[in-house]
Amino acid sequence: MSFTLDKVVPWGRSYDEYGAMFSLTKADLNKKILGCGDGPASFNAELTKIGGKVVSVDPIYLFFAKDIMSRIDATYDEVMEQTAKNYNEFVWKHIKSIDDLGSIRMKAMERFLEDYPKADGRYISGELPFLPFKNKEFDLALCSHFLFLYSKQHSFEFHIQSIKELCRVASEVRIFPLLELGARKSGHLDKVISMLEKEECEWSIIKVCYEFQKGGNEMLHIKS
Repeated sequence: MSFTLDKVVPWGRSYDEYGAMFSLTKADLNKKILGCGDGPASFNAELTKIGGKVVSVDPIYLFFAKDIMSRIDATYDEVMEQTAKNYNEFVWKHIKSIDDLGSIRMKAMERFLEDYPKADGRYISGELPFLPFKNKEFDLALCSHFLFLYSKQHSFEFHIQSIKELCRVASEVRIFPLLELGARKSGHLDKVISMLEKEECEWSIIKVCYEFQKGGNEMLHIKS
């Protein structure tokens, strides 16, 4: 079945959120970075503006900015309604309220939409578990709110293939969060860690200074 925009709920996070989710240092921001599954996040636009080198990959980049904007408009209220219904699954500290959440996310997506049409090769259409990049093309790959979060939608085998692919294209991989939808620990996490140990990969789970989903304040860090 081909990828279609009407199946996607575009939801972009901000540059500041990326920095906190992945514990990004100044040294990290000087690396060649891949953002995997970035969607309409503003990280690429804002890092590029200050001289960073970043490429984002996502199947949503098949489409024009106007089509992505239409989809954001069509799904924004639904996302906000679902968040309000599940209010107690979240930590309202850095993001203060439902209204604050909407404002932060829309500003991030607006920055993306402004940058997207004029970006030259920084937004590439593609998706896990097969990425259109050379071996070790990047220093650092970041995967936000896809792997582990959608554990019920994607199998353990998909996660293993995807993590191996991220390790193929980047020397270092960071994945956040380690929870699945519903603010529960991913059912794949322990098996993924067992696989990493069998492969003798250098890995660690690192606590970060970002928590919006309750308990969602850890990232998986892998050096390949």
